[in-house]
Amino acid sequence: MSLQLFDLSGKRALVTGSGQGIGLSLAEGLGRAGARVVINGRDTDKLAKAAAQLSAQGIVVEQAAFDVTDPKAVVEAVDAIEAEHGPIDILVNNAGIQRRAPLEAFEVDTWREVMRTNLDSVFFVGQAVARHMIRRGRGKIVNIGSLMSAAARYSVAPYTAAKGGVRNLTFGMCTDWARHGLQINAVGPGYFATPLNQALVENPDFDRWLKARTPAGRWGKVEELQGAVIFLASPASDFVNGQILYVDGGVLATL
Repeated sequence: MSLQLFDLSGKRALVTGSGQGIGLSLAEGLGRAGARVVINGRDTDKLAKAAAQLSAQGIVVEQAAFDVTDPKAVVEAVDAIEAEHGPIDILVNNAGIQRRAPLEAFEVDTWREVMRTNLDSVFFVGQAVARHMIRRGRGKIVNIGSLMSAAARYSVAPYTAAKGGVRNLTFGMCTDWARHGLQINAVGPGYFATPLNQALVENPDFDRWLKARTPAGRWGKVEELQGAVIFLASPASDFVNGQILYVDGGVLATL
């Protein structure tokens, strides 16, 4: 199989929530595959540091600081990227937060915060970008779901609900937009050592449980998500649509 199937040269990829962690790693992977990457976040200082890190590797990077939970700001930012820089060929909906509490004690405002960031943003940015992709008759959207798109754990029920929604929204996007030449898929990460999971990484009991529960016997490394996203963003996946690819070290494969 030719490596050209995975070549992203000449493509522009917008990765939301890419100032650190998984999003920054995905931007790096897409850039190394040849794409020009647009990194996003609300913290301009963090974005500038991330851009410098990517540029030092020879990756062509642009910055787009906007709030993915604000639909008006999303449309304005996406339209500006398209007008000033060029078409967005690849969208990775990665922005997300985690909030932990027993469900019976979960505050309504916090529930809404989790939903806005983890689910609403996927719709807002996905719709804004897809409107341009549809006119061109092509485009790749990769939504970042989670192991929690298919399973649940104590104290993260709202996150589980949101990531389950991301999975089903991926199905819906495919159903509506595949006819226009778009491929919309999702990646479901398992447990990765990231700022979002730092409290769990530092918890010895959870660390032992995770390593025993995961067939691979370890935490994932953020760079191990790059291959799945590059595949779903590349010509190699042109007839793959409406799927969620779990990258979890085998957790969902075993009881």
